[in-house]
Amino acid sequence: MIEEFRAAVGAANVLTGADMARYARDWMGKYHGAPLAVVRPGSTAEVAACVKLAAAHGVPVVPVSGNTGLVGGTMTSGGLMLSLERMNRIRTVKRDARLVVAEAGVILSRLHDAAEAEGLYFPLWFGARGSAMLGGVLSTNAGGSNVLRYGSTRGLCLGLEVVLADGRVLNLMSELHKDNSGYDLKQMFVGAEGTLGIITAAVMKLVPAPRAHATATLAARSLADALVLLNRMQEATGGRVEAFEFMPRTYSERLRVARPDLGLPFDHIPEVTILIEAATTVPAEAAPDAGGEVPLVALLERVLAGMLDEGLVTDAVIARNEQQRRAMWARREAAAEICVGLSPAVDTDVCLPLDRVETFLSQALSRLEALDPGLRSLTVAHLGDGNLHFTVFPTRDDPVLKDRVMEVVEDVVQEMGGSFSAEHGVGLSKLPAMARRKDPVALEVMRAVKRALDPEGRMNPGKVIPG
Repeated sequence: MIEEFRAAVGAANVLTGADMARYARDWMGKYHGAPLAVVRPGSTAEVAACVKLAAAHGVPVVPVSGNTGLVGGTMTSGGLMLSLERMNRIRTVKRDARLVVAEAGVILSRLHDAAEAEGLYFPLWFGARGSAMLGGVLSTNAGGSNVLRYGSTRGLCLGLEVVLADGRVLNLMSELHKDNSGYDLKQMFVGAEGTLGIITAAVMKLVPAPRAHATATLAARSLADALVLLNRMQEATGGRVEAFEFMPRTYSERLRVARPDLGLPFDHIPEVTILIEAATTVPAEAAPDAGGEVPLVALLERVLAGMLDEGLVTDAVIARNEQQRRAMWARREAAAEICVGLSPAVDTDVCLPLDRVETFLSQALSRLEALDPGLRSLTVAHLGDGNLHFTVFPTRDDPVLKDRVMEVVEDVVQEMGGSFSAEHGVGLSKLPAMARRKDPVALEVMRAVKRALDPEGRMNPGKVIPG
């Protein structure tokens, strides 16, 4: 079988033994797999050939892109790991149509660069953009910091090319914004984590590149007061707020220890720190006036001044240049890095209605403290869309305790009408939550779709849908 794969993609692109080491573990070191082999096809035709060979031998197929996931979505024992890294071509950028056609192995930052060269912007932005690949962000329906304005990956996708479990190529590479010709099949594969087929290429939306940003870090009395700021800025700018990020005291305290080089915005550490950013493509809002002030920045300053006068905001720093803006974002994007080495840990990725975030934190922490006195937590959030990365550090590495911690978090989320999975995917780590919390009818429908497209259950088996 290995020889057949070598004949299909070239001997240099079939890895075994020690050569598979970097693929067989996730970047956090939490999951360690044992692939049968890693194959690296260079075209859609080669992907199809590999999938057909795997089907002939009854071997599971697990796709992998940048391998920056957090939920064990690429782990396998005895399966064929299919890396899309060689499928890294940007086929075309259409400036007037504002779209890009790219293969699944294109790294996110390359899409940003290609769009920027045409005066456009690909508005999917998060810390792993230098390593995450297009196929991976589609397969997990990644979110990031700009969901507030532009939506998640699902909302940016116009078309897909997918290799199905039997090796057929499903061509859904539409460039249309409207197409009502039956089921929207592409949406079944976005967020499916390779369990229904392997995404090999996509058509993605682009937007006009911002001419100016208005960015600030501020201290608020409470999350409720912070939401007042968000709503006021949305009204004042006509919905131009792109990011609204929440960093509580626990986050800032850990940042000071783990990355002292990044500094902190204030002399004191407030309970609520917010990073807000708005952007504009309107020349009149972006061109500096006679005094050198950018109108959009001046607008943010006026709104913050009113909030300071009312006592809703207690301190604020506005970025006056790109260097200061990047420094503010560096503090936010260090989130994953500053958690490395802290263990034992229970990582959650939840979403709440915006007005329930503060209540969720209060109730979850109260119940968890009763469960395990002395535990710690660290939170960072895309507050504008209600997505919290809420990490709990129990006092002992006890699997039963860790599962109970997860259940407590799920309980509070469910009571408040939220979701236990926002943007990281399900993979392996959220299978218990899927079994406990997902609507049983929804699970049956998902299983029916899986059986229809992958009757032998070989496409990334054991992920997303609990057995």
